[in-house]
Amino acid sequence: MQNNQVFHLDRLPEDQKKMWQETAESMGFQFDCSNTDDQHELKKQLKSVEYLIVKKAIPTKDLLDAAPDLKLVQLEGRIADKIPVEELKQRKIPFKVVGLPSTIAVAEHAVALILACAKKIIPAHELTVSGAYRDLGIQPKITTERSHGFQWMKIEGLVELNGLKLGIFGFGEIGNEIAIRLRPFNMEILYHKRNRFDAHYEEQLGINYATKEDLFKAADVIVLNCPLTPQTEKAVGEYELSLMKDTALLVNVSRGGVVDEPALVKALEDKKIAGAGLDVFVEEPVPYDHAYLALDNVVLTPHIAGGLGGGRIRNINTVLGIIKEAISQKQ
Repeated sequence: MQNNQVFHLDRLPEDQKKMWQETAESMGFQFDCSNTDDQHELKKQLKSVEYLIVKKAIPTKDLLDAAPDLKLVQLEGRIADKIPVEELKQRKIPFKVVGLPSTIAVAEHAVALILACAKKIIPAHELTVSGAYRDLGIQPKITTERSHGFQWMKIEGLVELNGLKLGIFGFGEIGNEIAIRLRPFNMEILYHKRNRFDAHYEEQLGINYATKEDLFKAADVIVLNCPLTPQTEKAVGEYELSLMKDTALLVNVSRGGVVDEPALVKALEDKKIAGAGLDVFVEEPVPYDHAYLALDNVVLTPHIAGGLGGGRIRNINTVLGIIKEAISQKQ
């Protein structure tokens, strides 16, 4: 291995490995990744590595011992609960985390859906542009500092997020990015995931664990972020929806199949919950005659939470860009 060798500790599929290698080459350094589960062979690969990337793999003490030239460990993401941070500090090896563009884009959209539902943005817009004030028998008047038409359409059900409980179901990188963005709203953040963080890391992230039932009972806003697996298919169904407050909002930016769609439609029709913001559906495009489309308490978007698209290559550019900057500072 040559100097400025960048090595990914995770085993990558061949197509992803090629993307990493091509991007690294364009930035002027070499890239390789783990190709074995055998620890002895992996240690051989690490012998001359200077810049180490990790995502799910854990840089154990033994692996760090095998990389005596290591100058930086870069996490592909921000959730560092499995990283031996103290060990890296003792070795004086810098450790960096990074918000990934793909996860940030989804988090931003989740926040947008929450705000659109809470502030009734779509009905407010429609009532404004249609001139619906005429049905109330009022007329436009010149406004001043003290005389104005505050809430001229008398829109009901507006929600202030300040002090409410946010429930994040499936707390990974996206969930963390959502929490980062909604913490300034003074929301208490509850989370549920398969493997709970330890108490110290929960405190560090400013989040509180809740069982699935407790999260659905307590949260004023619930955001779904879990992957769609046999275990999570229809994880939110009639029972879970029955636990929610009738003032609560549900936002889904994961996959449509995580929700039992007929159960959610009924809960929304019967006003068992206040509203929903949905970017994903069981069938996509969402069928033109789907029951969602007749509801007045939903905000629907056509699976655009991923933003610009090309999330994987944008993530790679971000991670390698940080390493390139670290290399340039050493030269």
